[in-house]
Amino acid sequence: MTTTLTNEEKLSIVNQHIKQTDYAIYGYELDLIQANALSTPDTEQINAVNIRLAQANSKRAALVTEKNSLTETE
Repeated sequence: MTTTLTNEEKLSIVNQHIKQTDYAIYGYELDLIQANALSTPDTEQINAVNIRLAQANSKRAALVTEKNSLTETE
């Protein structure tokens, strides 16, 4: 796959994706706080949120790896 974007443009896009992922991660963390605040927490709901949180953290790690690969060439 070839693109005509500059390295700076690619970094900007990756940073935007990281920021969006950070928002999602924080949202999942808030979901966990809410789910655990109930008098009888729903373990299925908590497990589902934990799965989404783990997936978002994996996506973020992949994006950071991509960002690092772009900054190494500078």
